[in-house]
Amino acid sequence: MCGIAGIFGYKPVNQALYDSLLVLQHRGQDSAGIVTMDGRKLYLRKDNGLSRDVFRTRHMIDLRGNVGIAHVRYPTAGCSTSAEAQPFYVNSPYGITLAHNGNLTNAEELKRDLYREDLRHINTTSDSEILLNIFAHELHSLGKLRIIEQDIFKAVAAVHQRCRGAYAVVAMIIGYGLLGFRDPHGIRPIVYGKRETKYGTEYMIASESVALDSQGFELVRDLRPGEVVYIDMKGKLHTYQCAAHTEYTPCIFEFVYFARPDSIIDNIFVHKARSRMGAKLAKKIKRIWPDHDIDVVIPIPDTSRTAALELANSLSVKYTEGFIKNRYIGRTFIMPGQQVRKKSVKQKLNAIDSEFRGKNVMLVDDSIVRGTTSQQIVQMARDAGANRVYFASAAPAVRHPNVYGIDMPSATELVAHGRTEEEIRVVIGSDRLIYQDLDDLIDAVRKIDKSKVAKFDTSVFNGEYITGDVSNQYLEQLELLRSDSAKQHRENTTDVTIGLHNNV
Repeated sequence: MCGIAGIFGYKPVNQALYDSLLVLQHRGQDSAGIVTMDGRKLYLRKDNGLSRDVFRTRHMIDLRGNVGIAHVRYPTAGCSTSAEAQPFYVNSPYGITLAHNGNLTNAEELKRDLYREDLRHINTTSDSEILLNIFAHELHSLGKLRIIEQDIFKAVAAVHQRCRGAYAVVAMIIGYGLLGFRDPHGIRPIVYGKRETKYGTEYMIASESVALDSQGFELVRDLRPGEVVYIDMKGKLHTYQCAAHTEYTPCIFEFVYFARPDSIIDNIFVHKARSRMGAKLAKKIKRIWPDHDIDVVIPIPDTSRTAALELANSLSVKYTEGFIKNRYIGRTFIMPGQQVRKKSVKQKLNAIDSEFRGKNVMLVDDSIVRGTTSQQIVQMARDAGANRVYFASAAPAVRHPNVYGIDMPSATELVAHGRTEEEIRVVIGSDRLIYQDLDDLIDAVRKIDKSKVAKFDTSVFNGEYITGDVSNQYLEQLELLRSDSAKQHRENTTDVTIGLHNNV
């Protein structure tokens, strides 16, 4: 998962882009980058690390210009070297820079085509660089010295025809302006907004509405599936539907885990969706366990708080905070390497013994992925003196890998893969385990009266991949790329390579 932002303004945008990355930091902690445009020249700073560590005063001073794009990243199947940090840049045609959130499911095929037919070289393992070169090639193939907005729309339309999978994109073309576009399924989120100044209307494009809020931009709307938004150098806004066949099917896991609760995605308030998840979960508990003996509901911070509070209220059970979180430890779900994740849970959470001792505790989390974190937290509750420890997940069992840009483990590393709920309960060590039903999750997220969402991508729960191009062979290859052992091998290989370069 990644976070993207782009701003067209009439004053320097470096600080606003940096502040946007801080707000979007939850979407990626591996690397950060900003590129700005001042007339006919680009200024770039990107590196591995958190935004606050990548950008220093000297870097900010150098990021000149009133138009720019920014990116925070964590890798899905690629490496985590600084060479993979975004935005990426190509000098032909015109000079284009691009940042991307998502994952192309036909990346290998596109890479071969770029080399054999388009005569373009890809220097990283990132499919974002592939996407950039596809867009650049389509613009170049128009054969124009100067382009207009219709030419940009044609190039994006060609990208939609060639690329499969999920992509939300911000890009700049030197001398022409800022643009953003979304895949024909609308899988990954992207919104745009505006603010009025004495110089004229400024525009911002971002992954989540909260980034717009932080910079004083008014949310206009989400980009529609297959749509492009383009702001030219005169500040004029152009929008165009570039894909003929679209389906509004955003990723439901954004609402379960990734998005900030204060964001609005596809006209759905994330906070309210999570509250409804808790209400749905409470109804299930009343139905299957009417004589429950839950004394207290305790959330596993932070994402599950909203669902846990509504669950407790609906059950008329006490709600309390039982875990204190270290704010300086990142999200364990997006940390590389299982050993790092195991260690980080102990560093991240500490139990308040008085809230557990002698009580039957219902722990609530947004989801269960590997089960390792859940297992450790259940044990922490027992060590704190809990009488019985129950566990509820606001999402259904995660049984399948994600192919659209979420760095979930390989299928065999998912605790629910090939296991029954009772077997999962035994693995995590709880006295009872309750999962949300998929239909209830969909009902909790969907806003029939306002949202234009046709359905959601729920592939991690039911294995139904909405793009229709995910074969068993693709999933087998994904298994080889995403396992912890494969990632560790890539990291070791990278370390050796860096060491050799340093010794030259």
